[in-house]
Amino acid sequence: MALMITDDCTNCDACTPVCPNEAISEGDIIYVINSLTCTECVGAEDDPQCVLVCPADCIIPNPDFAESKDELQAKYESIHG
Repeated sequence: MALMITDDCTNCDACTPVCPNEAISEGDIIYVINSLTCTECVGAEDDPQCVLVCPADCIIPNPDFAESKDELQAKYESIHG
């Protein structure tokens, strides 16, 4: 499933440069993750890199976007060719 950023975000920008899909951007108040391009780093890394670098521990699974690992891999491949 895609990830999401909670209101605990401190706008530190640590997550943006580590996203292989450029799915993270600055929102109006906090950073946001585009669920259409977030693959939880499947296809690029073993673990979601944004979760690993987030000092506020505010990146969690988005319950509205339940996807299997195979679906995330297919999404990654459609983004990166």
